[in-house]
Parts: sequence; structure tokens; C-alpha cells
Amino acid sequence: VAGGITVYMGKDKYENEELIAHGWPEDIWFHVDDLSSAHVYLRLPRGPLRAKYRETGTLDHLPEALKECCALVKANSIEGSKKHEVTVVYTPWENLHKRANMDVGQIGFHDQGRVVHVRGVTREREIIKRLEKTKTESYPDLRAARQARDDQVRANQKARQREARKQQRIQDERKRKDAEERSYDRLFQNLPADDLPKATVDDSAAIEAEEDFM
Repeated sequence: VAGGITVYMGKDKYENEELIAHGWPEDIWFHVDDLSSAHVYLRLPRGPLRAKYRETGTLDHLPEALKECCALVKANSIEGSKKHEVTVVYTPWENLHKRANMDVGQIGFHDQGRVVHVRGVTREREIIKRLEKTKTESYPDLRAARQARDDQVRANQKARQREARKQQRIQDERKRKDAEERSYDRLFQNLPADDLPKATVDDSAAIEAEEDFM
């Protein structure tokens, strides 16, 4: 979709179930409100775009991607595709709540307050035609993909922690040296003039020469 962001969509309720079980924290879930439809996931890249969503709770900063995802779920709803307009809801994957008594592909929410409603979504034929041209059909191992993602996140976190500890050690060593230098300077600033170290001249060689001459 717009901005080169990847979108995932289940082909049926069983694929929807897999997407629910192995989604990513970066995923935003879309569905037609109160109607059966495809489950569409917008995977926000880690960085400023995702940070903005976490800050605001909306995708207003990605209007084109938002419009495309709404058009996609409407077009892939048997009932919704026949209506002039529908309401589409979206929420972060982490807010999806799968209870044991739910049917395959059915889902609820942990926090209804995190569900955003987009009203007045109409048919967008040109958008759907364009998205069809970029569509690829594949059957990835979603569990393995999520595990690889988690492993990479942990590796990145450990690398950042190591770098932070290294920088802290450098700062601590710099502070220690600065403190030692200040302590040495104050030592001599507080001494009376008579107590300051005096330069001395080693005249032993001259005395020995004088004694030899005599």
C-alpha cells in the first residue's frame, strides 16, 4: 500500500485464525464493523510511523494507507461489498482477544477504547485494481516468522544494552579522571605559600668537586 507498507490478508477463516495467533506487535488489524469480512493487517515498520501510531492511537498520519486498507476489507466482505458504504474498525493486534468459546476466525477486543471506527467507507474500484497488481499469494510459516522477529528484536535490544553499558563506563571513567584532577588542583590551592613544594637543586656534584680541588 502507500508508503511501501506491507498488508496481509487471510484467504478464509482458517488463515484468519493463524494471523490472529501469530500476529506481530507492529500489526494493525482491520475489519468491516458488524459484518463478515476478510481480516486485513497493516504491518507498520518499526520507527517514526509506528511511534506516531502508538502516540496517537490512530492512523491519521497515514491517510492513503488507511484509505486503502478500508477499501480492501470492504471489497472482501460478501455483504459489505454490496452496500453503498460501511463502517470499518481497526485496532492494534495486541488488542485482539481470542476467547476459548469463540468460533474459528472470530475475535473480540481487550479494550474497546482502542478500537477506531472509520465511517462512510465507500467502494474504491481504482484502489482495489491497483492493489490487485501488487498482490502476492503465499503460505508462510507464521509461527516461525514471528519467532524470527522476536529473536531479532531481542538481539537488537541486547546490542543496545551493551552499547549503553560501554558508553556508561566511558562516562564514569571520564568523571573519575576529572574528579582526580580537580582534587589535585584543590590540594595545592589550599596550601599556604610556605608549604607549597619548592624546586631544589642537587649541588652534591659541586661540593664533591670543591673538596677534590682542596
